[in-house]
Amino acid sequence: MEMTWNRASLLALALVVAACGGETDEPEARQAVETAGEVNVYSHRHYDVDERLFSRFTELTGIRVNVQTASADELITRLENEGADSPADILVTVDAGRLHRAQARGLLQSATSAVLEANVPENLREPDGHWFGLTQRARVIVYHNDRVSPDELSTYEDLADPRWRGRVLIRSSENIYNQSLLASMLAAHGDDVCTEWAAAVVANMAREPRGGDRDQIRAIAAGEGDVAVVNTYYFGRMQNGEDEADREIASQIGVFFPNQAGRGTHVNVSGAGIAAHAPNRANALRLIEFLTGAEAQSVYAEANFEYPVNPGVPAAEALAAWGDFKADGLSLARLGELNRDAVMILDRAGWR
Repeated sequence: MEMTWNRASLLALALVVAACGGETDEPEARQAVETAGEVNVYSHRHYDVDERLFSRFTELTGIRVNVQTASADELITRLENEGADSPADILVTVDAGRLHRAQARGLLQSATSAVLEANVPENLREPDGHWFGLTQRARVIVYHNDRVSPDELSTYEDLADPRWRGRVLIRSSENIYNQSLLASMLAAHGDDVCTEWAAAVVANMAREPRGGDRDQIRAIAAGEGDVAVVNTYYFGRMQNGEDEADREIASQIGVFFPNQAGRGTHVNVSGAGIAAHAPNRANALRLIEFLTGAEAQSVYAEANFEYPVNPGVPAAEALAAWGDFKADGLSLARLGELNRDAVMILDRAGWR
């Protein structure tokens, strides 16, 4: 959903309304913008389901959702460059590490909401309300059904074992998903253990990292390796998508949830925060509350194979078929806080 809008036109409308009351100062201009019935979203997500939900929100509230999409880094840079003149009300991006990056640069403001506290568990939102999880994904181990038995699998840590030499497929260390996975391990084990683990995984790689998560799954089917670390929604989209070749590949692959006897499987979120200079703050909060509510959470789950953040909404049937699992309860705010240390470890290990 792409609509054209800019800060200048919104403020021009605000000033006309404010002038009718004899005042044109910035606070009243902002209030006039806020009552104009719009909310402006900078989004890193690029799925049809998001457009459907924004349209549904408009249908229910009359508030028009204006969306600008780009990569996370582009959106964060844009917010920085626009400063107080930014028209953005909400930043939506993927991975708690990126949300933390935006927060650390002063691009998000805190919000309190009894609705959000009920909809989003404490570990899936920033403690002071700078961002809230919208959807959840688990980072799992997938394996070839004919070459690996699930009895051989146990933990992320076990992928460092020499028996996996030449068998592990995983994407680049530049990828935020792997950085956050290692950050979660840092929270559990500390620097020394994680440094040894990263070096051992590099030694066990079937090839130099390349491509995305779906490319790792395809490489398993092609015989380039036996196991891979991927996000669940990528596998869900392959298994249930329209591409017949991807469905055939997925039929050869099993899903394993690591660390079930310990801290649980690493999970992460796509999430949203209210922009620091949001001109439509009340509408922004209302949209985030809607997206974490039962109706939107069910749509996310069924249409995009993501786990709900809302504990009252069940997983989609396709995901439930993989079985229940214990998730790591670590506060996802820690992933951003430990990101720099994780990147340094990956670099020292030669994980390219």
